[in-house]
Amino acid sequence: MNKATSRRALLHVGALSGVVAAGGLALPVLARETKKTGADEAISPPEDLMREHAILDRILLVYEAGMRRAGQGEDIDPAIFEHSAGIVRDFIHDYHEKSEEELIFPRFKTAGRMVELVNVLVVQHGAGRKLTERILAAAPQARNREPREAMGRDIQAFIAMYRPHAAREATDLFPTLRSLVTTDEYEGIADDMEKRERQAFGADGFEKITKKVAEIETVIGIHDLDVFTPKS
Repeated sequence: MNKATSRRALLHVGALSGVVAAGGLALPVLARETKKTGADEAISPPEDLMREHAILDRILLVYEAGMRRAGQGEDIDPAIFEHSAGIVRDFIHDYHEKSEEELIFPRFKTAGRMVELVNVLVVQHGAGRKLTERILAAAPQARNREPREAMGRDIQAFIAMYRPHAAREATDLFPTLRSLVTTDEYEGIADDMEKRERQAFGADGFEKITKKVAEIETVIGIHDLDVFTPKS
């Protein structure tokens, strides 16, 4: 894909639900709607949280591919990093992590379970937000060596923290939640998470975010899962 085609594709990513100018580039603004289909109504809190982790996992792959190719001398459009970090900010930090901090973690503290782990997870959320802010600030200048190298260090720190962070939540924390609450509380958490998603991103919010990520993956050349298959 040539540079002009890549730029048009990235602009389309931003146009999926509106754009906001930041540093001269277009960043996604997540549209708000008022209605959501019933397809996701039966999703449990752990399943909902873990599929949101999958969005983060895919962004980490974009980060890795972009930095690797930039390090090999390829002219990577800085908007790839800016759009990706914008999704992390809006979907992971401002929505997913706030849901964890307000709906999930307090149950563990009340029950006196995994409190030390929860405290570390909260600290890491704060550290992640700071890294994302720096990535967003550096991204528009990513064609220049010094800003790109600084951004690369922050991206590597972000990846190194969030892979074990998400894995520990998925294997230790989330499976334990059900044993800490009543059936009504469990269903209430699911309802609250659904309402938050709808308020933040509109109907089918998860599907919209997934589409944005897929657009970025296409631009950077990792949308086809087969590119990750060993060839020998």
